This record gives sequence, C-alpha cells and structure tokens, in this order.
Amino acid sequence: MKAGRKNKLSKRTRKLKISSGLYIAPSFLGVMLFFIIPFIVVIYYSMINNPISGEFVFLQNFQMVLKNAAFKKAAMNTLTFSAVAVPLAVVLSLMLAILLDNKIPFRSHFRTFFLSPMMVPVASIVLIWQVLFHYNGAVNDVLVALGGGKIDWMKSEYSQIVIVILFLWKNLGYNMILFMAALSSIPKDILEVAKLESATSVQTFFYIKFRYLSSTILFVTIMSLINSFKVFREVYLLTGDRPYDTLYMLQHYMNNMFKSLDYQKLSAAAILMSLVMIVIIGILFIVENHFGKDVEG
Repeated sequence: MKAGRKNKLSKRTRKLKISSGLYIAPSFLGVMLFFIIPFIVVIYYSMINNPISGEFVFLQNFQMVLKNAAFKKAAMNTLTFSAVAVPLAVVLSLMLAILLDNKIPFRSHFRTFFLSPMMVPVASIVLIWQVLFHYNGAVNDVLVALGGGKIDWMKSEYSQIVIVILFLWKNLGYNMILFMAALSSIPKDILEVAKLESATSVQTFFYIKFRYLSSTILFVTIMSLINSFKVFREVYLLTGDRPYDTLYMLQHYMNNMFKSLDYQKLSAAAILMSLVMIVIIGILFIVENHFGKDVEG
C-alpha cells in the first residue's frame, strides 16, 4: 500500500514538473532568443577585431573605447545627466505623492495633470519643446519681455537643463502614482500609534513611512535610471545625431558606431554601460536592504 502511494505521489510530482516546464518553456525560449543569445553575441563581438576575420583580441576593443575622446565625452554627459535628473525625479515625485496623499482641493485634477505627459507621443513632446526653447520660441519671448536677451537653448551650456526639464515633465507622473500606491499600503494602525505618541509629521515620515517606501524608492530609482539612459530619443529628435557637446550621450556614440559598422566598439561600449548599470543597481539594492530590513522582519 505504502509503495503504491509513493508511486502515485512520484507520478503526480513528475506530471507537475512536466506541466510546469511546458508552461515556462515559451517564456524561457523568448528570454534565450531575445536577451541571452544576443548578449552572448555582443560579448563575442567585443572580443574580436572584426566580424569577418573573427580574430580574438580579448580586451583590446575595451581599451580603445576607454581611450576614445568621443566615448569619454558621451559617458561623462550621460553620468552627469543621470546624476542630476534621477534624484530630482525621485524626490520631486515623492513630494508630489505626499502632497496629493493629503486631502487638498482639486487633488484628482492635479493627478490627471501630472499623468497627461504619459499619454503624449514622444514626437509631440519634442515638438512642444521646440516651440518653447527655439531661438525664436516662447521662452525667449518671455525673457525679452522681462528685459533679458535671447538664448539659443539647444546650442548653449543650458542645453542639458532643457533636457532635464523634459525628462522630469515626462516621468514625474508615473513615479508619483507608484509612490501614492505605496503610501496607501502603509498600515494605518502604525500611523495612528505614532500620532498617539505625539510624533511629528517629520518623525512619522522618516521613521515609519520612509522604511515602508524603501522598496518603492528602489524601484522608482532603477526605472528613472533606465529612463535617463534612454533620453537619447528626445535628444536625437531635437538635435540630430551630432548635438551640442553637453548633449552628446552614450547612445549617440553607439548609434554613430552602428552607422559606421564598427560593431566591436559598439559592443564594448554596450558592455561597459551594462557593467556600470549593474554596479549602480547593486549598490541601490544594498542601501534598500539596509533601510527596509526592519519592515521585512
């Protein structure tokens, strides 16, 4: 009897494993086909002299990329942009979420206003920015009316500020909704106990809300970081493939390498960017684990 039950259990377990494998197989094949295999191909290209001869040169392409002046400029511009835009996107969206979490007048209208950029196509957003920041655009008209001079925004040292404003306008709404959802999930009884203990709103935020928000802050930071590396679309539509120096991003460098069919440098640059992203995200996970461990416990 016991042996029969064991056999039935083993058959059920085997069937369950087979059915689970069949369900997972399409997703696994998709990940292999569109992510893992292309990444292996990129690693291969980064270590050969060219795709035709395929001579193995190991780290020579990486050394050439790191010594390249265009890559250095693109990397510095991208890091500078991310260092400014990402913290602003996280902090401002969190402040908006806290503000809208309170019962203020026209709360739903404000929420709709900040979410509206998500519904606008990128090309339309770029058109709006061209109208605003063109040399003969609306912003310069205001400056002239106030007694100032015109600025060629997209060809000056202010060009990256224009893109930061565009990035914030486009991403604040989505981040704000994520924070509002996280704020609404904080246990109300804990907040009531803090109020009974005469905790100030600042103490309540940093000692309670901040800890419960840590995982959401991590997610929003990672998404904002990824989006900051994808700002190339907007910059390209605004300025083309050879923009002003401060707007020359890593994607510009990679795009130009692709146009010149220099797959080795393109692949090496992509791997270097991936490594930097992995390190930054790893640090963010460590920080989040430190602040969120009490909540998880």
